[in-house]
Amino acid sequence: MFGLFKKKSEKDKLHEQYQKLMKESYNLSTSNRKLSDQKAYEAEEIMKKIEAQKL
Repeated sequence: MFGLFKKKSEKDKLHEQYQKLMKESYNLSTSNRKLSDQKAYEAEEIMKKIEAQKL
């Protein structure tokens, strides 16, 4: 209840964005392979940002 108005950290926002892009990539993999690969690449770039924050 007390976490109701808690703001998300930058890491949480990046992780959600990564999950969203990976889901889109998976859904597009059956219909448009080129667009699917592009989404996967964008997701990997976000993962690099997440890993850079850990260091």
